[in-house]
Amino acid sequence: MEVRAHAKLNLTLDVLGRRPDGYHDLRMVMQSVALADVLTLEESGDGELRVRTNLHFLPNNEKNLAAQAALRWWEARGQVPRGLEITIEKSVPVCAGMAGGSSDAAAVLRALNQMEGAPLSLREVAKIGERVGSDVPYCILGGTALAEGRGEILTPLPPLPQCWAVLCKPEFSISTPALFAKIDSVRLRCRPDTQGVIAALEAGDLHGVARRMYNVFEDALPERQRARVSDIKNVLIQCGALGASMSGTGPTAFGLFDDEGLAREARERLADWGGEVFLTQTV
Repeated sequence: MEVRAHAKLNLTLDVLGRRPDGYHDLRMVMQSVALADVLTLEESGDGELRVRTNLHFLPNNEKNLAAQAALRWWEARGQVPRGLEITIEKSVPVCAGMAGGSSDAAAVLRALNQMEGAPLSLREVAKIGERVGSDVPYCILGGTALAEGRGEILTPLPPLPQCWAVLCKPEFSISTPALFAKIDSVRLRCRPDTQGVIAALEAGDLHGVARRMYNVFEDALPERQRARVSDIKNVLIQCGALGASMSGTGPTAFGLFDDEGLAREARERLADWGGEVFLTQTV
């Protein structure tokens, strides 16, 4: 079976505080985009679980979230692990704040459910995804959603009006655990207007959503990296983006466009900056 694993963007991301279990309570509006990895799952008769990718530095064993997802599926279903070969053609940048690994894991769970005749609803599959990672449940359901708790409490929202997104991941990566450890001691400049974004989605107001986008993790970035993300956002706005923000814990910055021509011009301009640049659409 072949299945696509879509990247996600954070239209908003707010950290409400640290929980007794050590995690943080989050409140964020998530959005799927067309940029995706392609996974192929094939049963094998040797009883081994293998992962192959087009990136040599990614793990090819149980350390890969895609393999972990398969193990959690069999565990939840009361089944003995069986031979499975997972091939991942990566297009979504790694360590970019776009849930690339989580989306791969979600794709494996969706595919295994289909291969067994869809015995579970997507909501039930998402519950299994909680055992793999906080972003996995959202990646199973996709679309436009409000995510709360660790990210596993999901409320579907009216879809974002279809638009173009230009994404730019700078040359560096960000440590998610390090940013979460730092966020409690950072003085946040402001917080996203999550309710305003939800109201704009209900009204079908793309401009209203775009101008309210914000991610508190931008305030927790080291100074040089924060400046780089800010520069990318400024270029996107200068090129006609309706709004720009950072996704997840970064460092990918993105802008939303209602004009494909302007989006293509922004992609071309950012391509000279280095890093990885993509033009995609919302899903």
